[in-house]
Amino acid sequence: MTTSFREPVDNDTTAHVRGPSIRPRRILRDLEYPAQLFSNITPNWFASVMGTGIIATAAATLPAQGPLLHGVALVMWVLASVLLISLLAATTIHWIFHTETAKSHHRHSVMSHFYGAPAMALMTVGAGTLLVGRDLLGPELALSIDIALWSTGTALGLFIAVAIPYLQFTKHQVGQDAAFGGWLMPVVSPMVSASTGAMLLPYLPQGQTRQTMLLACYAMFGLSLLASMMVIPHIWGRLIHHKVGAAAAVPTLWIVLGPLGQSITAANLLGGNAHLAVSGFLAQALEAFGILYGVPVLGFALLWASIAAMVTIRTAREHLPFSLTWWSFTFPVGTCVTGLSGLAAHTGLVAFEVMAVAAFIGLAATWLLVATKTFIGSAIHGTLFLKVSPQEAEKSHANAA
Repeated sequence: MTTSFREPVDNDTTAHVRGPSIRPRRILRDLEYPAQLFSNITPNWFASVMGTGIIATAAATLPAQGPLLHGVALVMWVLASVLLISLLAATTIHWIFHTETAKSHHRHSVMSHFYGAPAMALMTVGAGTLLVGRDLLGPELALSIDIALWSTGTALGLFIAVAIPYLQFTKHQVGQDAAFGGWLMPVVSPMVSASTGAMLLPYLPQGQTRQTMLLACYAMFGLSLLASMMVIPHIWGRLIHHKVGAAAAVPTLWIVLGPLGQSITAANLLGGNAHLAVSGFLAQALEAFGILYGVPVLGFALLWASIAAMVTIRTAREHLPFSLTWWSFTFPVGTCVTGLSGLAAHTGLVAFEVMAVAAFIGLAATWLLVATKTFIGSAIHGTLFLKVSPQEAEKSHANAA
């Protein structure tokens, strides 16, 4: 009797009533409805802009140049610009329609640190605009855009560099094993300001304006460097006493390369352009400082990269779930590429040139992997837009990958 009742219903109504509704979407498959993608736009999404934009700036500053490399830089700058505009729009929608969720990000002891990413994303795209975007936009418009993005990113970055540590000191509940690479995100942003600000020196009026800009960049260099020197020992100590920890957090170990590589880049860019603002012995000393500082820091960067690579490979053999933290494999390595290029330019050593090109090849291959997985997990499945528990996130990201 049950069978005779169900058969006519299936034959007569399923195709008519349910047919159109069960047709799967080709994009955002795992979301209940497409607009759900705006429900949890977190600041760490801007790491994708950083990781993409650094390809453009690294390619544009490599010792070996050519039409193909310039074309790669231009394409990556365009892609980073599109990503930045899209994320700014998505973040605005998120704040308008999901205000309470948006307000909760800065109160989260982990997510809050990634508010350093939007500022660095702005300045990374700005630097790319000045280096390669000028071919499409023209020199004057490219310079105006870079100044606007640098100014906005610097103001935001300095605010975050103060606000997030303040919240960490007074509000956040932080355990003894909580230190991770993300703690560096708020304080690295001023170092990006220092390096990208150095690129603006030739375009500023001579005299007091250039001198003020140069010394302000060195002040931000010191701010970021000393703050990073306080954070990195906590990460080292956590690894000693509490070991590697959650697999999903392993990629953030690579963030430590960010202040190291970016500071080498900043020291050499500022030193190389110091003669535009100061003269005599001071200009020569600042240029020499780029080498005297950069080479020893490069040594520690290579040590950390070796340790991080070994930990990552060990974790990947067991299980390394995909998440947005994988973008930590890109931007920090990119800063090491630009740092190596700066050392190569000021020393003329072929060894640094070879290291810069080799690191760039590795960076490009890593970007392709991370970008592909991000596209699958966002545009195809949509799982990266969902707010889920760590256990659910690990399972869903693994499936998306």
